[in-house]
Amino acid sequence: MRENLKRIAEAVWEIPITYKSGMRVPARIIASDSLLGTFDDAVFDQISNVAMLPGIVQCAYCMPDGHSGYGFPIGGVAAVDPQTGVISPGGIGFDINCGMRLVSTNLAFDEVQPRLHKLVNLLYQRVPAGVGGSGFLELNRKEFKNVLKIGSRWCLERGYAWNEDLELTEDSGCATEADPELVSQTAIERGIKQIGTLGSGNHYLEIQVAKPENIFDPAMARLFGISPNQVVIMFHCGSRGFGHQVASDYLQLFLQVMQNKYKIEIPDRELACAPFTSPEGQAYFGAMKCAINMSYVNRQIILHQIREVFSEVFGSPAKELGMHMIYDVAHNTAKLEQHRIEGKKKQLLVHRKGATRSFGPGRPEVPERYRAVGQPVIIGGSMETGSYLLLGMESAAQTFFSTAHGSGRTMSRHKAKSLFRGRQLADDMERRGIYVRSTSLSGLAEEAGAAYKNIDEVIHVSHAGGLSRPIIKFTPLGNIKG
Repeated sequence: MRENLKRIAEAVWEIPITYKSGMRVPARIIASDSLLGTFDDAVFDQISNVAMLPGIVQCAYCMPDGHSGYGFPIGGVAAVDPQTGVISPGGIGFDINCGMRLVSTNLAFDEVQPRLHKLVNLLYQRVPAGVGGSGFLELNRKEFKNVLKIGSRWCLERGYAWNEDLELTEDSGCATEADPELVSQTAIERGIKQIGTLGSGNHYLEIQVAKPENIFDPAMARLFGISPNQVVIMFHCGSRGFGHQVASDYLQLFLQVMQNKYKIEIPDRELACAPFTSPEGQAYFGAMKCAINMSYVNRQIILHQIREVFSEVFGSPAKELGMHMIYDVAHNTAKLEQHRIEGKKKQLLVHRKGATRSFGPGRPEVPERYRAVGQPVIIGGSMETGSYLLLGMESAAQTFFSTAHGSGRTMSRHKAKSLFRGRQLADDMERRGIYVRSTSLSGLAEEAGAAYKNIDEVIHVSHAGGLSRPIIKFTPLGNIKG
């Protein structure tokens, strides 16, 4: 497969349409020479299969953090014509609207470091992590359906959010036209107690610091309210078991109708799909939006708990501590957006699986306070290496304004567990100034930094490829893992 790759730009490789019968468009991978070597072979096969989806336009893309996933590679992007194309749960992922949230403080490293253990321990108590896990909210089915319908506004109405939180969340914290009646009872049962929980795997809650040498654009950093040695909080989580069940339910439905009803031939059943305009396609779209909204609420309730913990530890209200949202971005969605194709504006359905929106300046989707400079992009690294705040670029139009979402695994969880020991990893991290709490030492071993791509190289390629430009790199101080 790799011998079929053609380099078409410094950081762009193309798999030609002639590589595999049935490809409707080329497939492109954004990578450097060194990063390309970290991609598992299945990525090339999967992104070539994505290029066969009915209605796909321009190219199928894989971001620099790409690795194999279910159907689409993680890091996969595909835009389809909504009138002639399909919607595929494999192009969105099981953890619908998994995303990143970044929150500022006005606290300096010297103020936080003596209280770090207390902060992390309290956050570990107040924000449940791990497989399963229940939050503090006790909701009945009617109220949970209201959450699914209105998203973050539910939090605002009940005192769990500030007005600015909604302004600084993608979609303003609500995917419109979400329909809870399209969601199964099993999904509701799985999700009703999970709001305000982190989950497991690569989800985390991290206290970080902006070291002076890692502020690459001081003017933009000031725009975001970040100064040298300032402490921030970043966390990564999604729609938990609820989103997983929504995806599972509709994958089964799509497998039944894809060939029998719609005569769609796809080489991989994991790419099960249905025409976007079909009853099944529209039903999934409405149900998926419920999972998007549940995830926004999940992250908002976690933010509420974080503010409570910091207020308790520092003896001041969260607003006095400067605990303001910087942004919240999603990276497992399909959304209708306007893009320019062959010089003409066209509405497209953009699948992003493990890929982040990266709009340049002027897009109406970007909050007004950032619109002149572009959309904030949050890309998380491993718990050992640090994470980035970036800005979207106009040149990201080539990938439908999409960029990476994280480091991307280079090693299976099974292999990581065989190579690393969670207790030793935690001790080594603490010696380097990172205090970590985890519900599972074996789960911690799975998340060792060595199991991931080099985050600095992923960011360099994202910038070199014209997708997003780095503003600040944050260094981890304290981490909570599932």
